[in-house]
Amino acid sequence: MVTSLDQLDLSKQYSYADYLKWKFEERVELIKGRIFKMSPAPARKHQTISRYFISQMVKYFDEHPCEWYHAPFDVRLTRKSGSADKQVHTVVQPDLCVICDKSKLDNRGCVGAPDLIIEILSPGNSKKEMKDKFEVYEEAGVREYWIVQSTDKNVLVYTLNEQGIFIGHRPFIEDEIMHSFIFPELKINLSEVFKD
Repeated sequence: MVTSLDQLDLSKQYSYADYLKWKFEERVELIKGRIFKMSPAPARKHQTISRYFISQMVKYFDEHPCEWYHAPFDVRLTRKSGSADKQVHTVVQPDLCVICDKSKLDNRGCVGAPDLIIEILSPGNSKKEMKDKFEVYEEAGVREYWIVQSTDKNVLVYTLNEQGIFIGHRPFIEDEIMHSFIFPELKINLSEVFKD
């Protein structure tokens, strides 16, 4: 049994089956089999932003058939749904995600691409969210991906086109009302998100 992150070889590739055996306190994600440590406790600003997004999700999705979740919540990304645990090499914990296809949900989280993923950048995780997660979210077929940049007070939104490629939209900035492209009625007041 692995009880400490130090017992693992960080240069090795792991699967979800391995991930399930780990019994240590540190939170990690697997991206294409590689271990990525998560920030210890998110900063207060991160939590304030997350709380506001959660309040908007509650309002919007209360009367919508889709379900939403916030971290910690395992999302196992596969090339095909229903892959065995040892074939899953990407397990992420998005800050928020929305899943409309309830067949993707099980007792351990989500298997397959959520429809919407929201990640709030924290110091030290920008590369992971902007490059590594961007690539696996695109590859898995996440329909819409929001990157919330608290220091720059903007939100980058990417939507998947018919060829399976993320298309970036004009950034939404701090004094605007932003909206989802796949859920057009979901509107977020960014002046509330980024207020101090």
